Amino acid sequence: MKLGLTVTKKQKEFIDSEESEVLFGGAAGGGKSFGQVTDALLFALKYPASKQLILRRTFAELDKSLIRTALELYPRELYSFNSSQHTGRFKNGSVIDFGYCREENDVYQYQSAEYDVIRFDELTHFTENQYVYLMSRIRGTNSFPKQVKSTTNPGGIGHSWVKARFIDPAPPSTRFYSSGGLSRIFLPSRLSDNRFLMEGDPDYGKRLLLLPERERKALLYGDWNIFEGQYFSEFDISRHVVLPYEIPSHWRRYRTIDYGLDRLACLWIAVSPEGRAVVYRELCASDLPISIAAGEILKRSPKSEEIYATLAPPDLWSRGQESGKSKATLFSDYGVVFTKTSNDRECGWLAIKELLCGECDGIPQLTVFSSCTELIKCLPALTRDKIRPTDCSTEPHEITHAPDALRGFAIFYSRPRVTGEKRSARWSADMWEDYLSADGRGKKYLIQKYGEPN
Repeated sequence: MKLGLTVTKKQKEFIDSEESEVLFGGAAGGGKSFGQVTDALLFALKYPASKQLILRRTFAELDKSLIRTALELYPRELYSFNSSQHTGRFKNGSVIDFGYCREENDVYQYQSAEYDVIRFDELTHFTENQYVYLMSRIRGTNSFPKQVKSTTNPGGIGHSWVKARFIDPAPPSTRFYSSGGLSRIFLPSRLSDNRFLMEGDPDYGKRLLLLPERERKALLYGDWNIFEGQYFSEFDISRHVVLPYEIPSHWRRYRTIDYGLDRLACLWIAVSPEGRAVVYRELCASDLPISIAAGEILKRSPKSEEIYATLAPPDLWSRGQESGKSKATLFSDYGVVFTKTSNDRECGWLAIKELLCGECDGIPQLTVFSSCTELIKCLPALTRDKIRPTDCSTEPHEITHAPDALRGFAIFYSRPRVTGEKRSARWSADMWEDYLSADGRGKKYLIQKYGEPN
């Protein structure tokens, strides 16, 4: 049977790609989803009884895009779709499952499944853990090609890991190999590559030009350094990242931490008399009990450095049920004494923005040594929370720790503007929690910062 399919040059590159992991993406309108569905069709017909899985993050996205496109494109004489099972079957025995993973643990519904090819549409909407786990479902005794083929635009909760996995290691359209020996490739797409859309809707590109600069660069040009939903769009590596230098001994030094057994993030920050702050050291490690975490912090703090305060969030003062001691007390027992900072997330993130935007004598008020690689990687990767846009998303959780530590410093260091007048404000639950758990000095500071509660 003649299919009569017409694809673009870039879509054909994607269809013909033989690497173990393939990413096709970049700009909006590049024909990525159509290429994905077409590739799945050709694979199913070429390899009878093959099994494929096509994924989106939510069913609504899946239903309105890939399922609908497949129903329009696939010949009814060869293909039927079971809407209750979300499964498409071909007369030659090939199967395509249409799935979604809304929650992190939804991947386990595929625990016993076997696939020849798994296809992620909008890969940056998934976490790295989901991607890696689902790769383990690619297996089988047949001789069919075994691949992961993905499409995406920049942005989303997975932007950072996708960029690190596919974009940063090699130039576009260049095959390279992971440390485990798997071949990978990134195939860029732009709106101009999709002549069908350009001819059918010539004004689409003009509408993209109306977007704010950051979104325009991501969606029109496929710029992976700037993406929609980025929280700290102010962060500029060329301005805020500096080569290490000798910090004057009279600068005030802080440590600030975010701690959990899953991840310890500790940042060392020095502040000049003019108010310029520099993150000059970091410790980021997982699976460290408090005794070892405290030891590692002290090991990296030379005795010649006088630490003015070690800042920690209020939740570390909650008492444990087993020992009756708080984490803050346990850290203190091992030689690291904390000063409580605020847990107001939104004020903390805004305080970081102010530091990034501020300048002292033409130099950004906040800079980071180039040796602090985790903070440099994670801070610009944070995205806005979909429900509370003034807050950062907590997904993917693994990139939040170093920024959370920086947030603790920023909100502690920021000072209210002196007006000579008493201010009043409606306090949030987080503000009241900070106030009630603070000592006398801390309560005075919080009233100065937020204003008298009303």
